[in-house]
Parts: sequence; C-alpha cells; structure tokens
Amino acid sequence: MLENILALLANWIQEVITNLGAWGVALLMAIESCNIPLPSEVILPFAGYLVTKGVFSIHTAALFGALGCVIGSIPSYYLGYFGGRKFIEKYGKYFLISKHDLEIADKWVDKYGDWAFFVCRMLPVVRTFISLPAGILKAKKRFFFTFTFFGSLIWSYLLVYVGIKLGENTQALKHIWHKFDAVIIIACMILGIIYIYHHIKHLKES
Repeated sequence: MLENILALLANWIQEVITNLGAWGVALLMAIESCNIPLPSEVILPFAGYLVTKGVFSIHTAALFGALGCVIGSIPSYYLGYFGGRKFIEKYGKYFLISKHDLEIADKWVDKYGDWAFFVCRMLPVVRTFISLPAGILKAKKRFFFTFTFFGSLIWSYLLVYVGIKLGENTQALKHIWHKFDAVIIIACMILGIIYIYHHIKHLKES
C-alpha cells in the first residue's frame, strides 16, 4: 500500500515537471516551501535528469527552483508575521510543524542573525521551516527574501547537478535503464518515512 502511494507520488512529480517544464519545478518547490512534505531532494534531481534530455538548462532549472522557494516561503512568513508564536505553537501541528522545529530555527536565527536565512536554505528539514520564525521575529522582508533566494539557488544548483550526474550514469548503463523509476520511488520512500516519523515524534512530544 505504502509503496503504491509513494510510486504515485514519484510519478506525479515526474508528470508535473515533464508537462510544465521549469514552471513545474517552481510549483513543486513552492509547495515544499509551504511546509508540505514534498522533498526537494526528489524534485530537483529529476529536473537535473531532464536537463540531460535537453528539456531545459541547468541554470533554468536552478533559477526556477529558487523562485519557487521564494514564492512558497511567502505564506509561511506571513503566517508567522501575523499569527505570532502562540498561534504557531497552537495550530502548527496541523501543518506538521512542532515546537521542536521552531526551536531549531530559532537557534539558527539567534546564532547567525539574518545570515541564518541564507545558511538554512541549504540545510534539509530546517530550510522548510525557517520562514515561520522569520515571520514571527518580523525579519526585514528585503533581507529575508533576498537570502532565501540566493540560499535556495545554491541548494537548487547542487541537487540539479546530482540529477545530471545520475542521468549521465543512467545513459551509460542502458541495461538498467528500467530501474531509474525504482530509484526515484525508493528515494521518496526513505525521505518520506524519515520526514513523517521525525515530525510525528516531535508533535507527540510537544
């Protein structure tokens, strides 16, 4: 059952990017940045694979990935900005956001200030939730969104490049070509289970 669901998710990600191109990358990355467990570690490597097929360039894939992150961060930022910490602590569980997530993001902001928004955009898990404390702390919008864009751009280039290398290897090993979809499904399964387990655990502890 779980394998079938994850297979559908992997196929959906592929179809969205295949049909919408770079805008599909932006859409999926925006969803991921809205605190929805849709891992960029799966989205961007597949975009990288399409780069090897000539669908778009690495620069386009990375740019639209970063653009999607900024767009998706806007609602999270304003949720924190207008809702405040008490609102997030009370209702965050409905978005799979625990107090633990806020505490981790808070520590980064306290330690690095505005630069935390840049650094955290290149870190798994933390990057998804940094927008909320930024809003709660009423971080200056021009700094937050600028650092969000450039941090996400680096992250996007990295994962798109991973997809390009995977695509090159897949072309070189044509006899295992049919296993490429299985790689995507397994990646979704591992990342999805880790993500959900991590958040349910901390939500129960909150």
